[in-house]
Amino acid sequence: MSIEIRRAGNGDLDLIAPLFDLYRVFYGKPSDPALARDFIEARLGRDESVILLASVDGTVAGFTQLFPGFSSVSATRTWILNDLLVLPVARRRGVARALLTAAADFARADGALRLELETDHDNATAQALYRGMGWVPYDGTLRFRLPLR
Repeated sequence: MSIEIRRAGNGDLDLIAPLFDLYRVFYGKPSDPALARDFIEARLGRDESVILLASVDGTVAGFTQLFPGFSSVSATRTWILNDLLVLPVARRRGVARALLTAAADFARADGALRLELETDHDNATAQALYRGMGWVPYDGTLRFRLPLR
């Protein structure tokens, strides 16, 4: 078994958009292939995110999407690992670990201070993977959000 991770480009839209649609469905949104395609096309076209695409033996297996951020206090770049999906047929084969490793390598090479992510409280499988790879919860912080619509 061979896992390949590469940075996706505009030419990969037809590979990524269906994966992104599945990702949204996983989080309770209705399938909307056109919306998924438009969203990914805009991110790639405007260079607003970095998408890493995973293949197993030449077949698309998953992706992760990173968004840029900044730490004002440290006056440096950060990256937010916003999306991570591995197709069911490719799970338990090291694909998520390879995507997370590639994301960390990318952020380090970019000179980022840190890589951040958020997961659901009940996603014990993901939490175990993250902790096992050295990710740590924020100490002494609370995250808040203000819904705007």
